[in-house]
Amino acid sequence: MTSLQRHHGAFDCERLTSLAKDIAANGHQREDPVREIMSRLGDRWSALLLSVLSTGSFRHSALRRVICTISAEKAISQRMLTLRLRALERDGLVMRDITDSVPPSVSYRLTPLGVALSQRLAEMICWIKESENTIIQARREFDRIA
Repeated sequence: MTSLQRHHGAFDCERLTSLAKDIAANGHQREDPVREIMSRLGDRWSALLLSVLSTGSFRHSALRRVICTISAEKAISQRMLTLRLRALERDGLVMRDITDSVPPSVSYRLTPLGVALSQRLAEMICWIKESENTIIQARREFDRIA
């Protein structure tokens, strides 16, 4: 038993050591991909954008209408949609396609990396749905005790 285990209880020492090494290696960097992508997925719009774009390519205005229609949040502003799309594009998750027409037409779609992430996001959403009753019960129990 390590001194950490004596003071902090039982845990998987190897996994904790690996986690500590990963964080020490690059977790303190502001632009660490793990840190940034996890943060991005936790913002108000990015996970929803990835989910919608997983269904196909959208022009900016159509994407905004769909997001505003299905979101439980307030409507996404034009500026915020542009900022989120640019961030996802910078991460290599979204591709911005511009057609040579007058006026130019811009549409957005997932890259292969974005498709892979959206599939994992869909798996997480399925897990949440499958666990919904357990989560609700845990919240009720917590609120009852607290």
